[in-house]
Amino acid sequence: MRTYLVGGAIRDALLGRPVKERDWVVVGARPEDLEARGFRAVGRDFPVFLHPGTHEEHALARVERKTGPGYRGFAVHFAPDVTLEEDLRRRDLTINAMAQDEHGALVDPYGGRADLDARLLRHVSEAFAEDPVRILRVARFAARYAPLGFTVAADTLALMRRMVDAGEADALVPERVWAETVKALGEDRPTVFFEVLRACGALAVVFPELDRLWGVPQPAKWHPEIDTGVHVMMVLEQAAKLSPLARVRFAALTHDLGKGETHPDRWPAHHGHEERSVRLVDAMAERLRVPTEFRDLARAVARWHGLCHRTLELRPSTLVELLENLDAFRRPERFAEFLLACEADIRGRTGLEERPYPQAAFLARVREAAAAVVLTAEERAGLAGPAIGERIRRARVAAIAALERPAPAG
Repeated sequence: MRTYLVGGAIRDALLGRPVKERDWVVVGARPEDLEARGFRAVGRDFPVFLHPGTHEEHALARVERKTGPGYRGFAVHFAPDVTLEEDLRRRDLTINAMAQDEHGALVDPYGGRADLDARLLRHVSEAFAEDPVRILRVARFAARYAPLGFTVAADTLALMRRMVDAGEADALVPERVWAETVKALGEDRPTVFFEVLRACGALAVVFPELDRLWGVPQPAKWHPEIDTGVHVMMVLEQAAKLSPLARVRFAALTHDLGKGETHPDRWPAHHGHEERSVRLVDAMAERLRVPTEFRDLARAVARWHGLCHRTLELRPSTLVELLENLDAFRRPERFAEFLLACEADIRGRTGLEERPYPQAAFLARVREAAAAVVLTAEERAGLAGPAIGERIRRARVAAIAALERPAPAG
């Protein structure tokens, strides 16, 4: 029985990145051999055990055979005669198919170290095509390692495209799509995830609302980049610079979905796209089982980002109404996230990436002034129910009217 460190721990160590977890593969053993040494079985589909001391995962070397569509259509074979090379061959990318023995020697039968040096994400074998989740994983790795210069190898991208054409991406279940997406949104370059999916055709399958934005024009006066798909990627890039929160980035990504439904006869105008965007956010959230906090922020940004951009010219009463629609008094944290996504939208335009956004600071001041309004006992005298609310509202309008407004950005 021999134990090898495998996978991401080796990859990240060679890249000089922090190693967050370590996985091990055990060759030449049976389940009872590990149990006799105090390991605890935890695997459901194949034998995985927790080390009695470190609690790190140890899996028996195994091979897999495709038996049906999707990522669950596999028969797993594990036995003492399964070799390390056979186990590594079933992995997705060469940079994830390296091992290290107990002496620290690198075992690299598929050229992972060379691909690390070449900054390439390359599949290990044609077995890659048997699991559609790997399309998402490659796109996520591309987003993670893009800052280091990594790209997807041409032959791997071509294989991913053939998988999509064969219908493999249709078998992806919502939970796996969202799990990979939310991880990708947390990377330094989340745009790369969606760009890779689009390059292989998978974006049209898993995110059709996004895919249809490319080729849809916008007014050049406001959008020098013109193409809506390009704009959305630029907005996501700006959101990644402004906030580490995946939900802010998701809201930035989905804020203009409604433009994909504008009839070409009305291009480049997109009147009413905000309401359409909300409907499409809801549909996407239901289909992919997006968490409520992601959906609610995305809905708010989709519906109200246009009005937020006009903050400096709105009447005080309209500003109070906007704050109420955003539930800004009860949800100040989400309101702050809303402002970040709106700022990303303004900056996600060619040549305007560094443009100031005084609307955010002013609207934050507006909320603070309005939230500070409190009626005295004397002011409440003789009022009840809706009358109290209306009195508070009038006082908030007055407080906002007293604020000095900044000049619009040039």
